[in-house]
Amino acid sequence: MANVERPLSPHLQIYRWPVTMATSILHRATGIALAVGSLLLAWWLLAAAAGPDYYTMVQAIMGSWLGRLVLFGFTWALLYHLLSGIRHLFWDTGRGFELPAANRASWLVIAGSVVLTVLAWILAYAWK
Repeated sequence: MANVERPLSPHLQIYRWPVTMATSILHRATGIALAVGSLLLAWWLLAAAAGPDYYTMVQAIMGSWLGRLVLFGFTWALLYHLLSGIRHLFWDTGRGFELPAANRASWLVIAGSVVLTVLAWILAYAWK
């Protein structure tokens, strides 16, 4: 009997997300994360208005390792969403729809957001 290559069922195949699809999904997810992060910013501002005791408590929470991790993630989400939005502005002008250009822009958004986030945190600690 001959060895015949039979197709796999779709649920058994391994799919690979194109980078443009991943960045599109991340753009939406970071928008949601920024909305939640805005609530944290409002909490911090309300604590500042409430007085030194409450503000000190919020600063202690945000200064913990978990708080800093959340703030780092918020910074990345903000910069990723910004760069992805700039990419969308270029698309609105009809530029960058070719597959190589779209893939390159997606990778630039990902790399740029990581680099700018690390740079922002380095500068923030150096400014201290």
